[in-house]
Amino acid sequence: MAILSKAKVAKMMLERLLELPDGSKRLKDNATLRLGMVGQLSTSREINAAWDEAKKKAAKLHPEKFVLDCRGVLHWNDGSLKQLDKTISSANFKKLNELSNIEECTVNSMVSKLIAFYKKNRRP
Repeated sequence: MAILSKAKVAKMMLERLLELPDGSKRLKDNATLRLGMVGQLSTSREINAAWDEAKKKAAKLHPEKFVLDCRGVLHWNDGSLKQLDKTISSANFKKLNELSNIEECTVNSMVSKLIAFYKKNRRP
């Protein structure tokens, strides 16, 4: 049985995250340790659920301090993490698949070939 709701524990974690000095490592562990008795009396499942909510809120409410990577890991927003663009239009996706069918290879190897061709023929 939970001592506090997931939302309250997540709010407490977010407050503890904001108190941490910039560049601190192991954000989840630090936030959990600073919960005190609430953290000790909560189950791992409750802590994990609250952490998932807290890291999303941290990245959304404080984008100047925190950023979520594509795998859902919370990082300090110090400019070292580059967000990858994973979107491709459906038209370009179809063209890429057609081109890979013509060349009789996979889409992944087709992209590798296109990148190699681009690097080879790029003007400095």
